[in-house]
Parts: sequence; structure tokens; C-alpha cells
Amino acid sequence: MKYILQALYHRFYSKPIATPQAQRIEANHRALITHLNKGDRKLVLRIIDDKDQLINDISFDSFISGFELAWKLAKELDRYDRPDLPR
Repeated sequence: MKYILQALYHRFYSKPIATPQAQRIEANHRALITHLNKGDRKLVLRIIDDKDQLINDISFDSFISGFELAWKLAKELDRYDRPDLPR
């Protein structure tokens, strides 16, 4: 089921356009990188990668929660239309 939900998520998710906040983050990241040595740059990149992964995980979890809510609502509405089914 997880793979089906992932496929649905990727099918219907559209990446938001670059916001002013995202542009500021990118500009600050570039400015910071110019002042760091190679080891520190790798550390900053790992932090950013982990942050991005966390954001992706939260987005996917939110999608799953919304999907489960929609599924439960659909089942409830189906029962509402069919009084012969137990509630």
C-alpha cells in the first residue's frame, strides 16, 4: 500500500514555485559557502540535505493523512447513502 500511496503522491504533487523565502535561503547558502573550507561546506550540504529530506517526509506524511481522511469520509458517505449497512 505504501508504494501505491507514493505513486499517488508523486502523480498529484506539484512542486511549489520558488518563494521569496526559498530564494533568500538559497542566496544565504551561497554566501555562506564562499566563506567556508571544504570540510565545512560538506557539513552545510549534509545539513541542507537532511532538512530537505525532513520536509519531503513531512509533506508525504501530510498527504497520507489527508488521503486517509478522504477515504474515511468516502466510506462514511457511502454508509450514509445505504442505511442497510451498519455504522
